Amino acid sequence: MHKTPRRLLPGAARTLGLLILTLTASGCGDGEAEQSFVAPIPDTLTWPTLECDPIAPAYCLHPYPSNVFTRPDESSTTGLRLAIADASLPQPVSEKEVLAEPVNTRDGFSPGSPILVHLPGVTADGLVPETDPAASLEPDSKTVILDTVTGERVAHFAEIDLSRPDDDTRTLILRPAVRLADARRYIVGIGELSTAEGLVQPSEGFRALRDRRESSDPSIAPRRGLYEDIFERLDAVGVPRQSLRLAWDFTTSSREDTTGWLLHMRDEATKLVGPDGPSYTIDKVHTDFEPNEIAFRIEGTMRVPQYMSADKPGARLSMGADGMPEPNAKTPWYQVPFELIIPKKALTEPVSLLLYGHGLNGSKEQIRSGHFARFMNKYGYAFFATNLVGMSTGDPNFIIDVLGTGDFHRITAMYERLHQGALNYLMLMKMMRGGFAKDATYGKYLEPNERYYHGISQGGIFGGVYMSVSPDVERGVLGVMGQPYSFLLNRSVDFLPFFFFMTVSFPDARDQQLLLALVQSLWDRVEPNGYTPYIESDPLPGTQSHSVLMRAAVGDHQVTNLGAHLMARAVGATHLETGGRDIWGLPKKAAPFSGSAYVEYAFGLPADPQCNKPQSHCDDPHGKVRDLEAAEQQMDVFLRTGKVENFCDQGKCDYSQLSGCEPGKTYFNICEVK
Repeated sequence: MHKTPRRLLPGAARTLGLLILTLTASGCGDGEAEQSFVAPIPDTLTWPTLECDPIAPAYCLHPYPSNVFTRPDESSTTGLRLAIADASLPQPVSEKEVLAEPVNTRDGFSPGSPILVHLPGVTADGLVPETDPAASLEPDSKTVILDTVTGERVAHFAEIDLSRPDDDTRTLILRPAVRLADARRYIVGIGELSTAEGLVQPSEGFRALRDRRESSDPSIAPRRGLYEDIFERLDAVGVPRQSLRLAWDFTTSSREDTTGWLLHMRDEATKLVGPDGPSYTIDKVHTDFEPNEIAFRIEGTMRVPQYMSADKPGARLSMGADGMPEPNAKTPWYQVPFELIIPKKALTEPVSLLLYGHGLNGSKEQIRSGHFARFMNKYGYAFFATNLVGMSTGDPNFIIDVLGTGDFHRITAMYERLHQGALNYLMLMKMMRGGFAKDATYGKYLEPNERYYHGISQGGIFGGVYMSVSPDVERGVLGVMGQPYSFLLNRSVDFLPFFFFMTVSFPDARDQQLLLALVQSLWDRVEPNGYTPYIESDPLPGTQSHSVLMRAAVGDHQVTNLGAHLMARAVGATHLETGGRDIWGLPKKAAPFSGSAYVEYAFGLPADPQCNKPQSHCDDPHGKVRDLEAAEQQMDVFLRTGKVENFCDQGKCDYSQLSGCEPGKTYFNICEVK
């Protein structure tokens, strides 16, 4: 076995790899038998940095992700930096140049990235289905993802992209069923897949590496040693080199690179605002809102450090000389609106603090929902909220403009603005538990030592970030959530309008899938894929262990249950026994127990489509869990005690009477290719 250096791509090793370009390779014959190779195979894992990779010539930047789209960087945790060439990126119909600069800040690829390659004509025959990721761990799996640290296969499923109708632009997508580890090298192997004409044939570039054949391509020689390592490792798990049609490796980004910006902002802003949190102003107090349940609805603003170049969509983070976000030099503070609702129950005893995370591109006003008012007064919670800037009411027009014009690199402003949104959530809880709890008029109605988080849909998704970095909250309930976004989008009805604009600019489905994979590396810095492994275990610096109750609606049209499963596995949650299905990778247990948990509520819908399209049959159950009395009781007990209970009738959380399906109707297969 070849020796792997401690840093994945040390400078000296790379120099050696480039020198091999001058060596002459020779092989003999065109048969499938292994050929001898006269040039020495280096003992180090080296590769050239490429614009396109000839081992997958059908589409530039495939296979993705791949280490050949990186460069050495001794200053990074991984020893790498992404080095994707602008010329390699998809070009929009508008012919505007798309830039790779935002993505090239990362020190590896997203640990939640889809794994992409275009193999013309490949069919789904023999692919591991989404319903059985365990099959990818078996010796006969035709696709392999290998963890080079553990030496074990990684569970995944494989699919052909069906998001667009063009058969000639369908990407083969491998989707890990678990969130990959940070700062780790993985190997991908593609075996004997089928086309209508027979087996997929390897490219000349890959055949030269696999069979030790001569090649005039200058990118082949520097990878001889790397590929001997790849083939040896795959052979060790039962995948012989001659069975491979394609193989490559990639490295995931580090935890430090992913979480560093937000943690820096949190810690710096905490010092700036002081122990009582941001100063605040009460602007309006309403005493006539839901008068049977609510005593006060308060609108106000808080003074928060501003890390953006401006308070508007499209603004960028202000970065310091150390590469970390810093407050805007000209306007270091800005006013952030918030809303607080105090129930009538607080007039007799103080109520608990509950920070609410709103839905997709929503707003703080969502806490005015009538069923929330009833819940607050019955169980004793004061709800408060602010807009998650970056993905709130003011942001969709910017996103549509980016998609419609094709200036795709500008989308990085959305993810950077989300950092400010996350900081505002952290600052709001700090203010409520500190200065506002001491307010001369309203502080007496609040219990600052009882502090919780509750988010639904986008708020449940973003809750994976908040519950990983909050030093003020230990327990939270995340409703109809999932991760990562690049996985959720094709399977969500919510994103169909956005895909319309994306298709106008990038009609090639391969371009669309690649762009989603690229931006996942940016989204990781402020979405749950970058944070959920550290909610309960191995907490982030300056953060304690947290526990979360994650709840999904089976058949959700907006957030696929597959994303919920991924998130639950990343957290290390226990699956609560509710009379429903088993889920791979989630141990099931009956109530009561403590710690993070995953719960499914069933609503009698047909099985989800087994392709990257959203469920659309019957009534969408996305908003139904929150209205169930059993779910309200469960939430209250978990937040207050940390115990997971089951309040469904006879422990069976089946509400099929709410399906909205027509009795006796057979629903069509959404995944059929017309």
